[in-house]
Parts: sequence; structure tokens; C-alpha cells
Amino acid sequence: MLVCKHALAVQMRFHESILGVYFDDLDMFGILHNARYLLFMERCIGEFWKKLGWGGFDGREDHDQFHLVKLNHLEYLEPFVGIGDLRVRMRIERLGRTSLTFAVQMMQLDSDESYATGKRVVVCIDPETRRPVPWSDSFREKLAPYT
Repeated sequence: MLVCKHALAVQMRFHESILGVYFDDLDMFGILHNARYLLFMERCIGEFWKKLGWGGFDGREDHDQFHLVKLNHLEYLEPFVGIGDLRVRMRIERLGRTSLTFAVQMMQLDSDESYATGKRVVVCIDPETRRPVPWSDSFREKLAPYT
């Protein structure tokens, strides 16, 4: 049986959040303020971490929770106008030795039309030296369904 590469790409797993856009998220034109998109990206990724069992720093020895953001990139495609709900989808684009790249899409509720797309790169660090360290094997196993 032949399977095209496009069909395989569609089968990629992702995490999705529905997030509320409120009056205080809007700019003076009634459009979602550009800086709020980063906040929504952060909230979606935060929900993903929680889904993996990370609810905060509780003194555990899990070094994978210690990571820093290396890059945030957003491209604004269409304005989100007014209050309502925004669908934020993230997937793992790349899992490197010490880095992890998320691809993010901010969409309408009823279609895959994007308001914005972007990516975030995080780097796993040693909490004391703040130098990059490899992700653990157990972390890689947790991410396996999403890669």
C-alpha cells in the first residue's frame, strides 16, 4: 500500500487549548493585542506541561522541568477581532539533545484558518549552573506520542 508523505504529516499528534479572549486582551481597535498571542502560546504550552504531570516546581528532582526559552517567533496572519474563544494548537516540531521546538497555531474554533502561527524553542538547563543539559530518557518517553 502506498502512503503519501502528506497523509503521514496529517497524523501528527498535537495538544490543543481553547482560551478565552476578554476585553482587556484587546487593543484600542478592538483587536487582540499582539503581545497577548505570546501569553496564549504560554498558556497552551503550560497546559501541555500539566498534562505531562508538571503542575509546578514542587522540589522534585526532575531536571527536565528546568528549561529556558531561547526563542519565541510569531507571524500574525489575520486579526482576531472582539472577545470570544481562541483555539491554540501546539505540536512538537523537533526534540533535540538539549532543545525542544514547539510549533504553535492560533485558530478559529470552527476551522483551521490561522490568526497567527509561531514557534517556541526551549533549552533544558542544569538549575545550578544554568548551562544546557540533555533531556532525560524518561522525558523523551513522555513526549514520544507527540513526536
